[in-house]
Amino acid sequence: MTDPNTDPMFSARVSGSVQGVGFRTRVRTVATRLGLDGHVHNLADGSIEVVASGHQDALDKLPSQLEGGGREATVESVTAERSDAEITRLPDRPGFRIQL
Repeated sequence: MTDPNTDPMFSARVSGSVQGVGFRTRVRTVATRLGLDGHVHNLADGSIEVVASGHQDALDKLPSQLEGGGREATVESVTAERSDAEITRLPDRPGFRIQL
């Protein structure tokens, strides 16, 4: 990170039995606990996409949290992409949300 007013970005596709089982809510809870901003949403192929920004230490922890699945979810794979892109840190952080 070159600018102290920016945060790195991360995206991941999570495949398995992850739709209709409360997994997006779990992702939002984990991301919020890690202090990340971004969103999670369902994809047409039955997977979900996670897009997050925040401190690098928190982003580094997110993939293992996604792999853990949840009570009803079964995660088959997590394909994570770290981006060289950075996003400007806003004074009022937008938080992490579930996109419909």
